[in-house]
Amino acid sequence: MEERIIWKGSPSQWINFWVFVSCIFILPIPIAIWKYLYTKYRIFTITNERITETTGVFSKTTDELELYRVKDLRLEQPFLLRLVKLSNIILNTSDRTHSVVFIPAIAHGNEIREQLRKAIEERRDLKGVKETDFE
Repeated sequence: MEERIIWKGSPSQWINFWVFVSCIFILPIPIAIWKYLYTKYRIFTITNERITETTGVFSKTTDELELYRVKDLRLEQPFLLRLVKLSNIILNTSDRTHSVVFIPAIAHGNEIREQLRKAIEERRDLKGVKETDFE
């Protein structure tokens, strides 16, 4: 089965709203520019097999999460983001390095969450993985 991209993009600049507003009164413009670049170069790629997050303006870091490791999937729509039709996706995982993956300020969050849920189930079935918690 060929890997296909479900979604690829970066968070909306709306998550920097208060930083940009405060630049008018308090913070220097270089901080606003840095926040803009940091957000722009934080790229999430969701395929039917994994989620890849690439971060960094000058130096790059890439983290991958196999979809069969996702234990729980949550969609959040904070008030400010709801006003501009954006949402956050939060994944609780069994991954040792990143037990929580936060994908902030994305458009069409509910549709992406549903496609992601289906892809997670497909990967679990294909890998024969069942969730087991030991407490």
